[in-house]
Amino acid sequence: MLVIWGRNNSINVQKVLWCCEEMAVGYKRIDAGAAFGVVNTPEYRNLNPNGLVPTIDDDGFVLWESNAIIRYLAAKHAAASLWPDDLWIRASADQWMDWQQTMFWPAIRPLFMGLIRTAPDKRDARAIEESRLKTAEVLRILDSQLKSRGYVAGDALTLGDIPLGCAIWRWMALPIDRPELPNVQRWFDSLARRPAYKTSVMLPLS
Repeated sequence: MLVIWGRNNSINVQKVLWCCEEMAVGYKRIDAGAAFGVVNTPEYRNLNPNGLVPTIDDDGFVLWESNAIIRYLAAKHAAASLWPDDLWIRASADQWMDWQQTMFWPAIRPLFMGLIRTAPDKRDARAIEESRLKTAEVLRILDSQLKSRGYVAGDALTLGDIPLGCAIWRWMALPIDRPELPNVQRWFDSLARRPAYKTSVMLPLS
């Protein structure tokens, strides 16, 4: 059976959990990271020298880095759907997976960390507001992409939606003012109707 190490409130672990739930792939999850520890033990470092989550063991094949994991799992279990056969659609999905890591998450991370992981008396209000504005600016790019399609790479859910979908939940759940982004909102609403998204991603922020 597929084994996944990582706490279920980690954005990167949620990518793997949501992917598995969409594909109906069975797995065993072991709490690791943050308050659960585990990641600094010699046993875990032998699996993942970075000491981060998630890590998977798929019948003896060990893999880490969340986007690499979901690419592997989709290629194994959902070729032609989450990982499309069409090279152009697949490349577009891959592009948006990288965009989540290079543009969206760096923009929102100070906002998320400031409001969720920092005590109120230690917060940097200026950095939080700058992050909120930067994230709104970045999301206008996504909103434009979604004008003519239901999902980021076309009319069907692909791996391109999974990293972004995990990150957009943070944006939607934070107690902040959000600009009107109608296409992003429509896309998020469609994700929120998916049972696998509800159970794997839409958890209290922590």
